[in-house]
Amino acid sequence: MKTNRLALVALAGVLLPSAALIAQQDDSPSKNLALTPPMGWNSWNKFACNVSEDMIKNMADAVVKSGMKDAGYQYVNIDDCWQVSRDAQGNIVVDPQRFPHGMKAVGDYIHSLGLKFGVYSDAGSKTCAGRPGGLGHEYQDAIQYAAWGVDYLKYDWCHSTTQDAKASYANIRAALDAAGRPIVLSICEWGTAKPWLWGKDVGGNLWRTTGDIKDRWGGTEKWPDGTCCSNGMLAILDMQVGLQSYAGPGHWNDPDMLEVGNGGMTDIEYRSHFSLWAILAAPLIAGNDLRDMRPEIHDILTNKEVIAVNQDALGREGERVWKNGDLEVWAKQLKDGSRAVVLLNRGSAEQEISVNWEDLGYPDHLNASVRDLWQHKELGKFAGKFSARVGSHGVVMVTVRP
Repeated sequence: MKTNRLALVALAGVLLPSAALIAQQDDSPSKNLALTPPMGWNSWNKFACNVSEDMIKNMADAVVKSGMKDAGYQYVNIDDCWQVSRDAQGNIVVDPQRFPHGMKAVGDYIHSLGLKFGVYSDAGSKTCAGRPGGLGHEYQDAIQYAAWGVDYLKYDWCHSTTQDAKASYANIRAALDAAGRPIVLSICEWGTAKPWLWGKDVGGNLWRTTGDIKDRWGGTEKWPDGTCCSNGMLAILDMQVGLQSYAGPGHWNDPDMLEVGNGGMTDIEYRSHFSLWAILAAPLIAGNDLRDMRPEIHDILTNKEVIAVNQDALGREGERVWKNGDLEVWAKQLKDGSRAVVLLNRGSAEQEISVNWEDLGYPDHLNASVRDLWQHKELGKFAGKFSARVGSHGVVMVTVRP
């Protein structure tokens, strides 16, 4: 293993210029990853740096016991703060107090449950929490991740100074592919260098389009260093307008992880959040404590009809097709020719919202069946349009089938 590591590290400079080509080769280990938006769980939104071996194993257990695995959630991802240093050879060192049995043991346990294992690093010299980053160690780290059985890598953008984003992410994808294990690459560059324009070319499977999400309905705040932002759910939603053409099977726009169940929004707002991320074909990465979910939160996260919209094999990202003040209609084409539709009311009072068939690409004389995905019931046949009363901060989510 040492010989391979040294050889691959030496090759890093040779491989970098053609990293994008490597990522796209037909025999690349990364081919056919994330053909639908990734679904899983990540530690950051609820626990931040308070991660440990026991907690991660308990959360993996909860993915299975709660029915989330059956609903489609696959990945159990450890975010920042699992790493503490590098040894004399430059190998990344796992926190021995918090992960006494090491990362491979954690990955093996997650795999034993039929789930997949994810970790976090950073393209810069340090992670966002000040732990050692991946800069200059990409190939060395990739071999380590492969040896641990890692299936998913979230790669952040802190402490990146003057680095070129596209080249940096092409380099880590080339390193992951050279290590020989299929690993989903989550580009966490916050949208500053418009990764939707190049993320697919460098072998990224998803790329953040915004700064970090915050567990609130709306609004944007600058980070303390002034570089970017933390965003409420609606602020992030608005940033997705116009990006839909860049998403598709294997390469997704990522409006950041779910906040459902973390306490900063109402259950109605969480249902809206989940519905909108589903219609956006966004990765569905839960971030709450799965061990003590209220039934209302469990039912949001495991709604299989809403999840089916997100996971539709056509891989279209939904788009906003109508807006009038606080009232909006979002629609997504599905593989069978039907449409998923979200009627969104941002306002403070209940309102009626209509969706016209022509906004969905259908002729207005068409008769179509409408099904409510939260009530789980057929609403009947409608010609030309469908209308519903939508509560404050709420949604009505339906499918329209000719």
